[in-house]
Amino acid sequence: MTVSAMDLASMLCDSRRRTLELIADLDDDQLIGPRLDIVNPPLWEIGHVAWFQERWMLRREPGTPSVRADADANYDSAGVRHDVRWDLHLPSRDDTLRYAQEVLDRAAQSVESGSVGDEDAYFCLLAIYHEDMHGEAFVYTRQTLACSAPTVSQSATPPTESDAPLHGDVEVGGRFMLGSSPEMGFVFDNEKWAHAVDVAPFRIARAPVTNAEFAEFVEVHGYERSELWCDDGWKWRVRVDAAHPVYWRRQAGGRWLVRHYDRVVPLREHLPIIHVNWFEADAYCRWAGRRLPSEAEWELAAANGPSDRAKRLYPWGDEPPSADRANLDLRSVGCVAVNRHAAGDSAAGCRQMIGNVWEWTVSDFLPYPGFTVDPYREYSQPWFGGTHKVLRGGAFATRSRLIRNVYRNFYTPDRRDVLAGFRTCSRKS
Repeated sequence: MTVSAMDLASMLCDSRRRTLELIADLDDDQLIGPRLDIVNPPLWEIGHVAWFQERWMLRREPGTPSVRADADANYDSAGVRHDVRWDLHLPSRDDTLRYAQEVLDRAAQSVESGSVGDEDAYFCLLAIYHEDMHGEAFVYTRQTLACSAPTVSQSATPPTESDAPLHGDVEVGGRFMLGSSPEMGFVFDNEKWAHAVDVAPFRIARAPVTNAEFAEFVEVHGYERSELWCDDGWKWRVRVDAAHPVYWRRQAGGRWLVRHYDRVVPLREHLPIIHVNWFEADAYCRWAGRRLPSEAEWELAAANGPSDRAKRLYPWGDEPPSADRANLDLRSVGCVAVNRHAAGDSAAGCRQMIGNVWEWTVSDFLPYPGFTVDPYREYSQPWFGGTHKVLRGGAFATRSRLIRNVYRNFYTPDRRDVLAGFRTCSRKS
């Protein structure tokens, strides 16, 4: 690892600062929230983030006690089923925050007090990235529970350029190395290791599918046409009685509105569709005569450079994300139009492959050849086997230090609470 002790401590504090910003205005009732399959009680989630940091930074030695005697019983996500997290005798808000602060203080001191070896740096980054992921979960939980839009210190004034569509496909194909390589530093186990794949030439959209494009599918009663849906997707649609994206509302006169956190606003037609699940994306593609990309196709379109030897860390190159290249870090509390961030285009000509909205792929979440599990065994291995689909690219709430072209996200295909949309490919090569 090449991250300095000072940088690690700074990132630990920054990640916690973001967590606290995202829950600061929630009252005690909101910190528990309703019992739902798709979110955690925010109060539990705060404690879990602190527990995870303590577990992997301060308690790797067997038998090391926690700051709180009840921490393992309350916050170990591998041992505490999701459906019982509302029934736990959780500490109060103040006690939870005190626990989180004490853990952070000890963790920061552990990296500031001396030289940090590769193993310590690895587990520190694991804790940081884990908290970053939960920060994004707090954002979509606020949307799910109709809380107000989050206010964070890194937000910025939206750009003044006009919203517009971005039509057209680009052609991509060839042999490349899918996945991460050791010189990238910290990588998650499901990214290991880069291996050669051959991708037949294909055409992929320059931009994600927009609200206006998806509205056409809704208007022609796409949700009511069983021939457009896979079997599991149709069963899901019937079970939840879906007729349009989850937060859309029809205004008198036919205009579409959308609930954005706690406000209902007009649907902006050139923003990417968001909060649709894999089944909805797949059905749209069938209607449009298109298809979802595989994750290999997606990564090739994002990462291919001017030559086969020049795989990029980000679509635009190897420089870290910036505000002009990608909508990340909650600089905006929602998506921006698909024509924005031209500076972040890939070499192939695709826009917003990093940031704005996660993108579903057709691929099942499976291990790469030669997979070996990392010490945090529950991160990837339990979810392999075809129950989850791969998403790529990050969303507006994803932290820029976390996301890269090779990063693999994964959810079950029925999830539409997460910050997910999609782009399409031509069915013809």
